[in-house]
Amino acid sequence: MFNQLFKLQEDVFKAMANSSRLEIIHLLRDQELTVTQIYEMLDLPQSSVSQHLLVLKMQDIVKAHRNGKEIIYKISHPEFLKMADMIRELLIKNDDRLNFADDLKIKIQDLVPLKHDLVCGMRVSSKTAGFVHEHEGELHYFCASGCLEKFKKEPKKYISASKIKKDKNEK
Repeated sequence: MFNQLFKLQEDVFKAMANSSRLEIIHLLRDQELTVTQIYEMLDLPQSSVSQHLLVLKMQDIVKAHRNGKEIIYKISHPEFLKMADMIRELLIKNDDRLNFADDLKIKIQDLVPLKHDLVCGMRVSSKTAGFVHEHEGELHYFCASGCLEKFKKEPKKYISASKIKKDKNEK
């Protein structure tokens, strides 16, 4: 009986044993996203993202539902996020190969989202952002490489859009 359970665990670990799939899980942490949104955020080809999502879906790590022509993905069980967070926390705390500052050695769920990715609007904090980029003396936080690359191509577009949005919220 335990052999069956161990095999199922192995399959889930195999599905999660890919940095792109872990990044997808991270992107789906607080939101539902379409394949298009995910591949734009990750700067990966649509076919690669679809393959990764299929692997995650086969192991019931993500769920999908259709909205018109779009397929929207979300995390199927919050326990998968807890599992990924626990492994990340163990690595930060115990792995000598990683050179993290002490301020990163806190539980990820205790971090408050302080910023928004200027490109996609995803909530990130200085600790959970996938990428940080300095532009004109100011740090900007991005969820994934695709958003960072879009920002680098047209930073003024995203900065001005962010200021307009901020001004509207203050009124």
